[in-house]
Amino acid sequence: MCDAPLAGTFIKRAAMKESKRILRVMKFGGTSLANAECIRGVAELLVRLHRKQKLVVVVSALAGITDTLIQAAHQAARGKESLWRKAKQEIERRHFHVAENLLPPRERPPVELQLSDCLANLEALCSGVTLTREITPRALDAISSLGELMSSALLAGVLRSHGVAARVVDGADLLVTDEGFGDASPILEATRTRTRKRLMPLLRGGVLPVITGFRGATRKGVCTTLGRGGSDYSTTLIGAALDAREVWIWTDVDGVMTADPRLVPKARIVPSLSYREAIELSFFGAKVLYYKTLQPVVERRVPVWIKNTFNPAAKGTRISLRSNSRSNRSGGIKAITSVARADLVTLSGGDIFSFPAMAARAFEALASQSISTLMVTQSSADNVLCFALHHGDLNRVRAVLRKTFELELVHGYMGPIEVMRQAAIIVAIGENMEGTPGIAGRAFGALGKRGINVIAIAQGSSELSISFAVKSADVKGAVEALHREFQL
Repeated sequence: MCDAPLAGTFIKRAAMKESKRILRVMKFGGTSLANAECIRGVAELLVRLHRKQKLVVVVSALAGITDTLIQAAHQAARGKESLWRKAKQEIERRHFHVAENLLPPRERPPVELQLSDCLANLEALCSGVTLTREITPRALDAISSLGELMSSALLAGVLRSHGVAARVVDGADLLVTDEGFGDASPILEATRTRTRKRLMPLLRGGVLPVITGFRGATRKGVCTTLGRGGSDYSTTLIGAALDAREVWIWTDVDGVMTADPRLVPKARIVPSLSYREAIELSFFGAKVLYYKTLQPVVERRVPVWIKNTFNPAAKGTRISLRSNSRSNRSGGIKAITSVARADLVTLSGGDIFSFPAMAARAFEALASQSISTLMVTQSSADNVLCFALHHGDLNRVRAVLRKTFELELVHGYMGPIEVMRQAAIIVAIGENMEGTPGIAGRAFGALGKRGINVIAIAQGSSELSISFAVKSADVKGAVEALHREFQL
């Protein structure tokens, strides 16, 4: 018989050892879970990682499934029952194919039951939409997020078949949001409380939670989604709530690049970025992360890694409060990004229409439509305001500005609203540019040697980035020239 005091000491030490294990929250996107082979690879990776650390896993839907669900919802709204049923059959085929190929007989029944429940829910929702001929944002959220419920069921089942105590947790039971269906905002304190209450007992018990990304719920329990980049956002919200050591975003690239490799074949991985640099990059089009994803972890100072599921040996990019500086030759620039399809809008006020009044009303009008500008330049003396925006926003911008300045335009208090189409915005980003002289001059020189004309330039007082407007046809040459000049 074991001595009781010794047994108690052993249990206490084991508990202390368990509590000190590193906790990481890991997210796997749709490309990482595209098919049975990919899911097998993810499961094998998690089995290895779980041996040495506590893990929480967040998953997206299988590649392409969310788009298929959204299409099915809109087909139902148009009364195209045969089309949404065909989409349902394809969703069913893909998921059951994974189950048949990866799950042993003992694991298949419970997982297939979960899949069948999701498919029955899809049918009920689409049938209701077909009858009403209307798809509300609330119904679309319920339909579009079913893919995460299905992928999490599959991955948890595969993990259990490898001996890992994995359990599906619906993100709607963790993430408390407002009622902004389609792009809900999390209620942070309520989310933190609920996430810790639900997940901490599982982690203490050695369970690996597999959480549905993208999904949240209102305080009344109505399903919402977190919008673009929602699964990544779910991951950082959960990582911050749990005070995780790190968050790892597993995707299909080795990390954040110094430039788009389609424009600059010699682009390299950036080893480290600050939160501010990463947010700036994502705002201007870097597709690895959506800019709001990093907001939850900034306050808690939880580092985020970008890793490649298909090349796990690659070190990746680390995003944290501080980043390592680049060489002196780079001038502190970390990366060059671009927005290839942009338009420049110019407003010109007359002598009796003050610049501050014109600018205030213009930006208030843009804010009312939730439209962001990419860069802004001004000439207060000449009463001229110029700003760049995404091409897809142009029609809305023109409409709201014409309505806002209707009287001024009619009476000639301001000039016509001018639009320059087919522009591109090139952005050089780096926190360590601050205090480094001559960066703009070097950039102008490099672009001048390529015969590229700079239409407009903007730099904030923080010196985090410098933005250049050029013609769309010059975007590749401009990015290449700056990448070479600063030896990134």
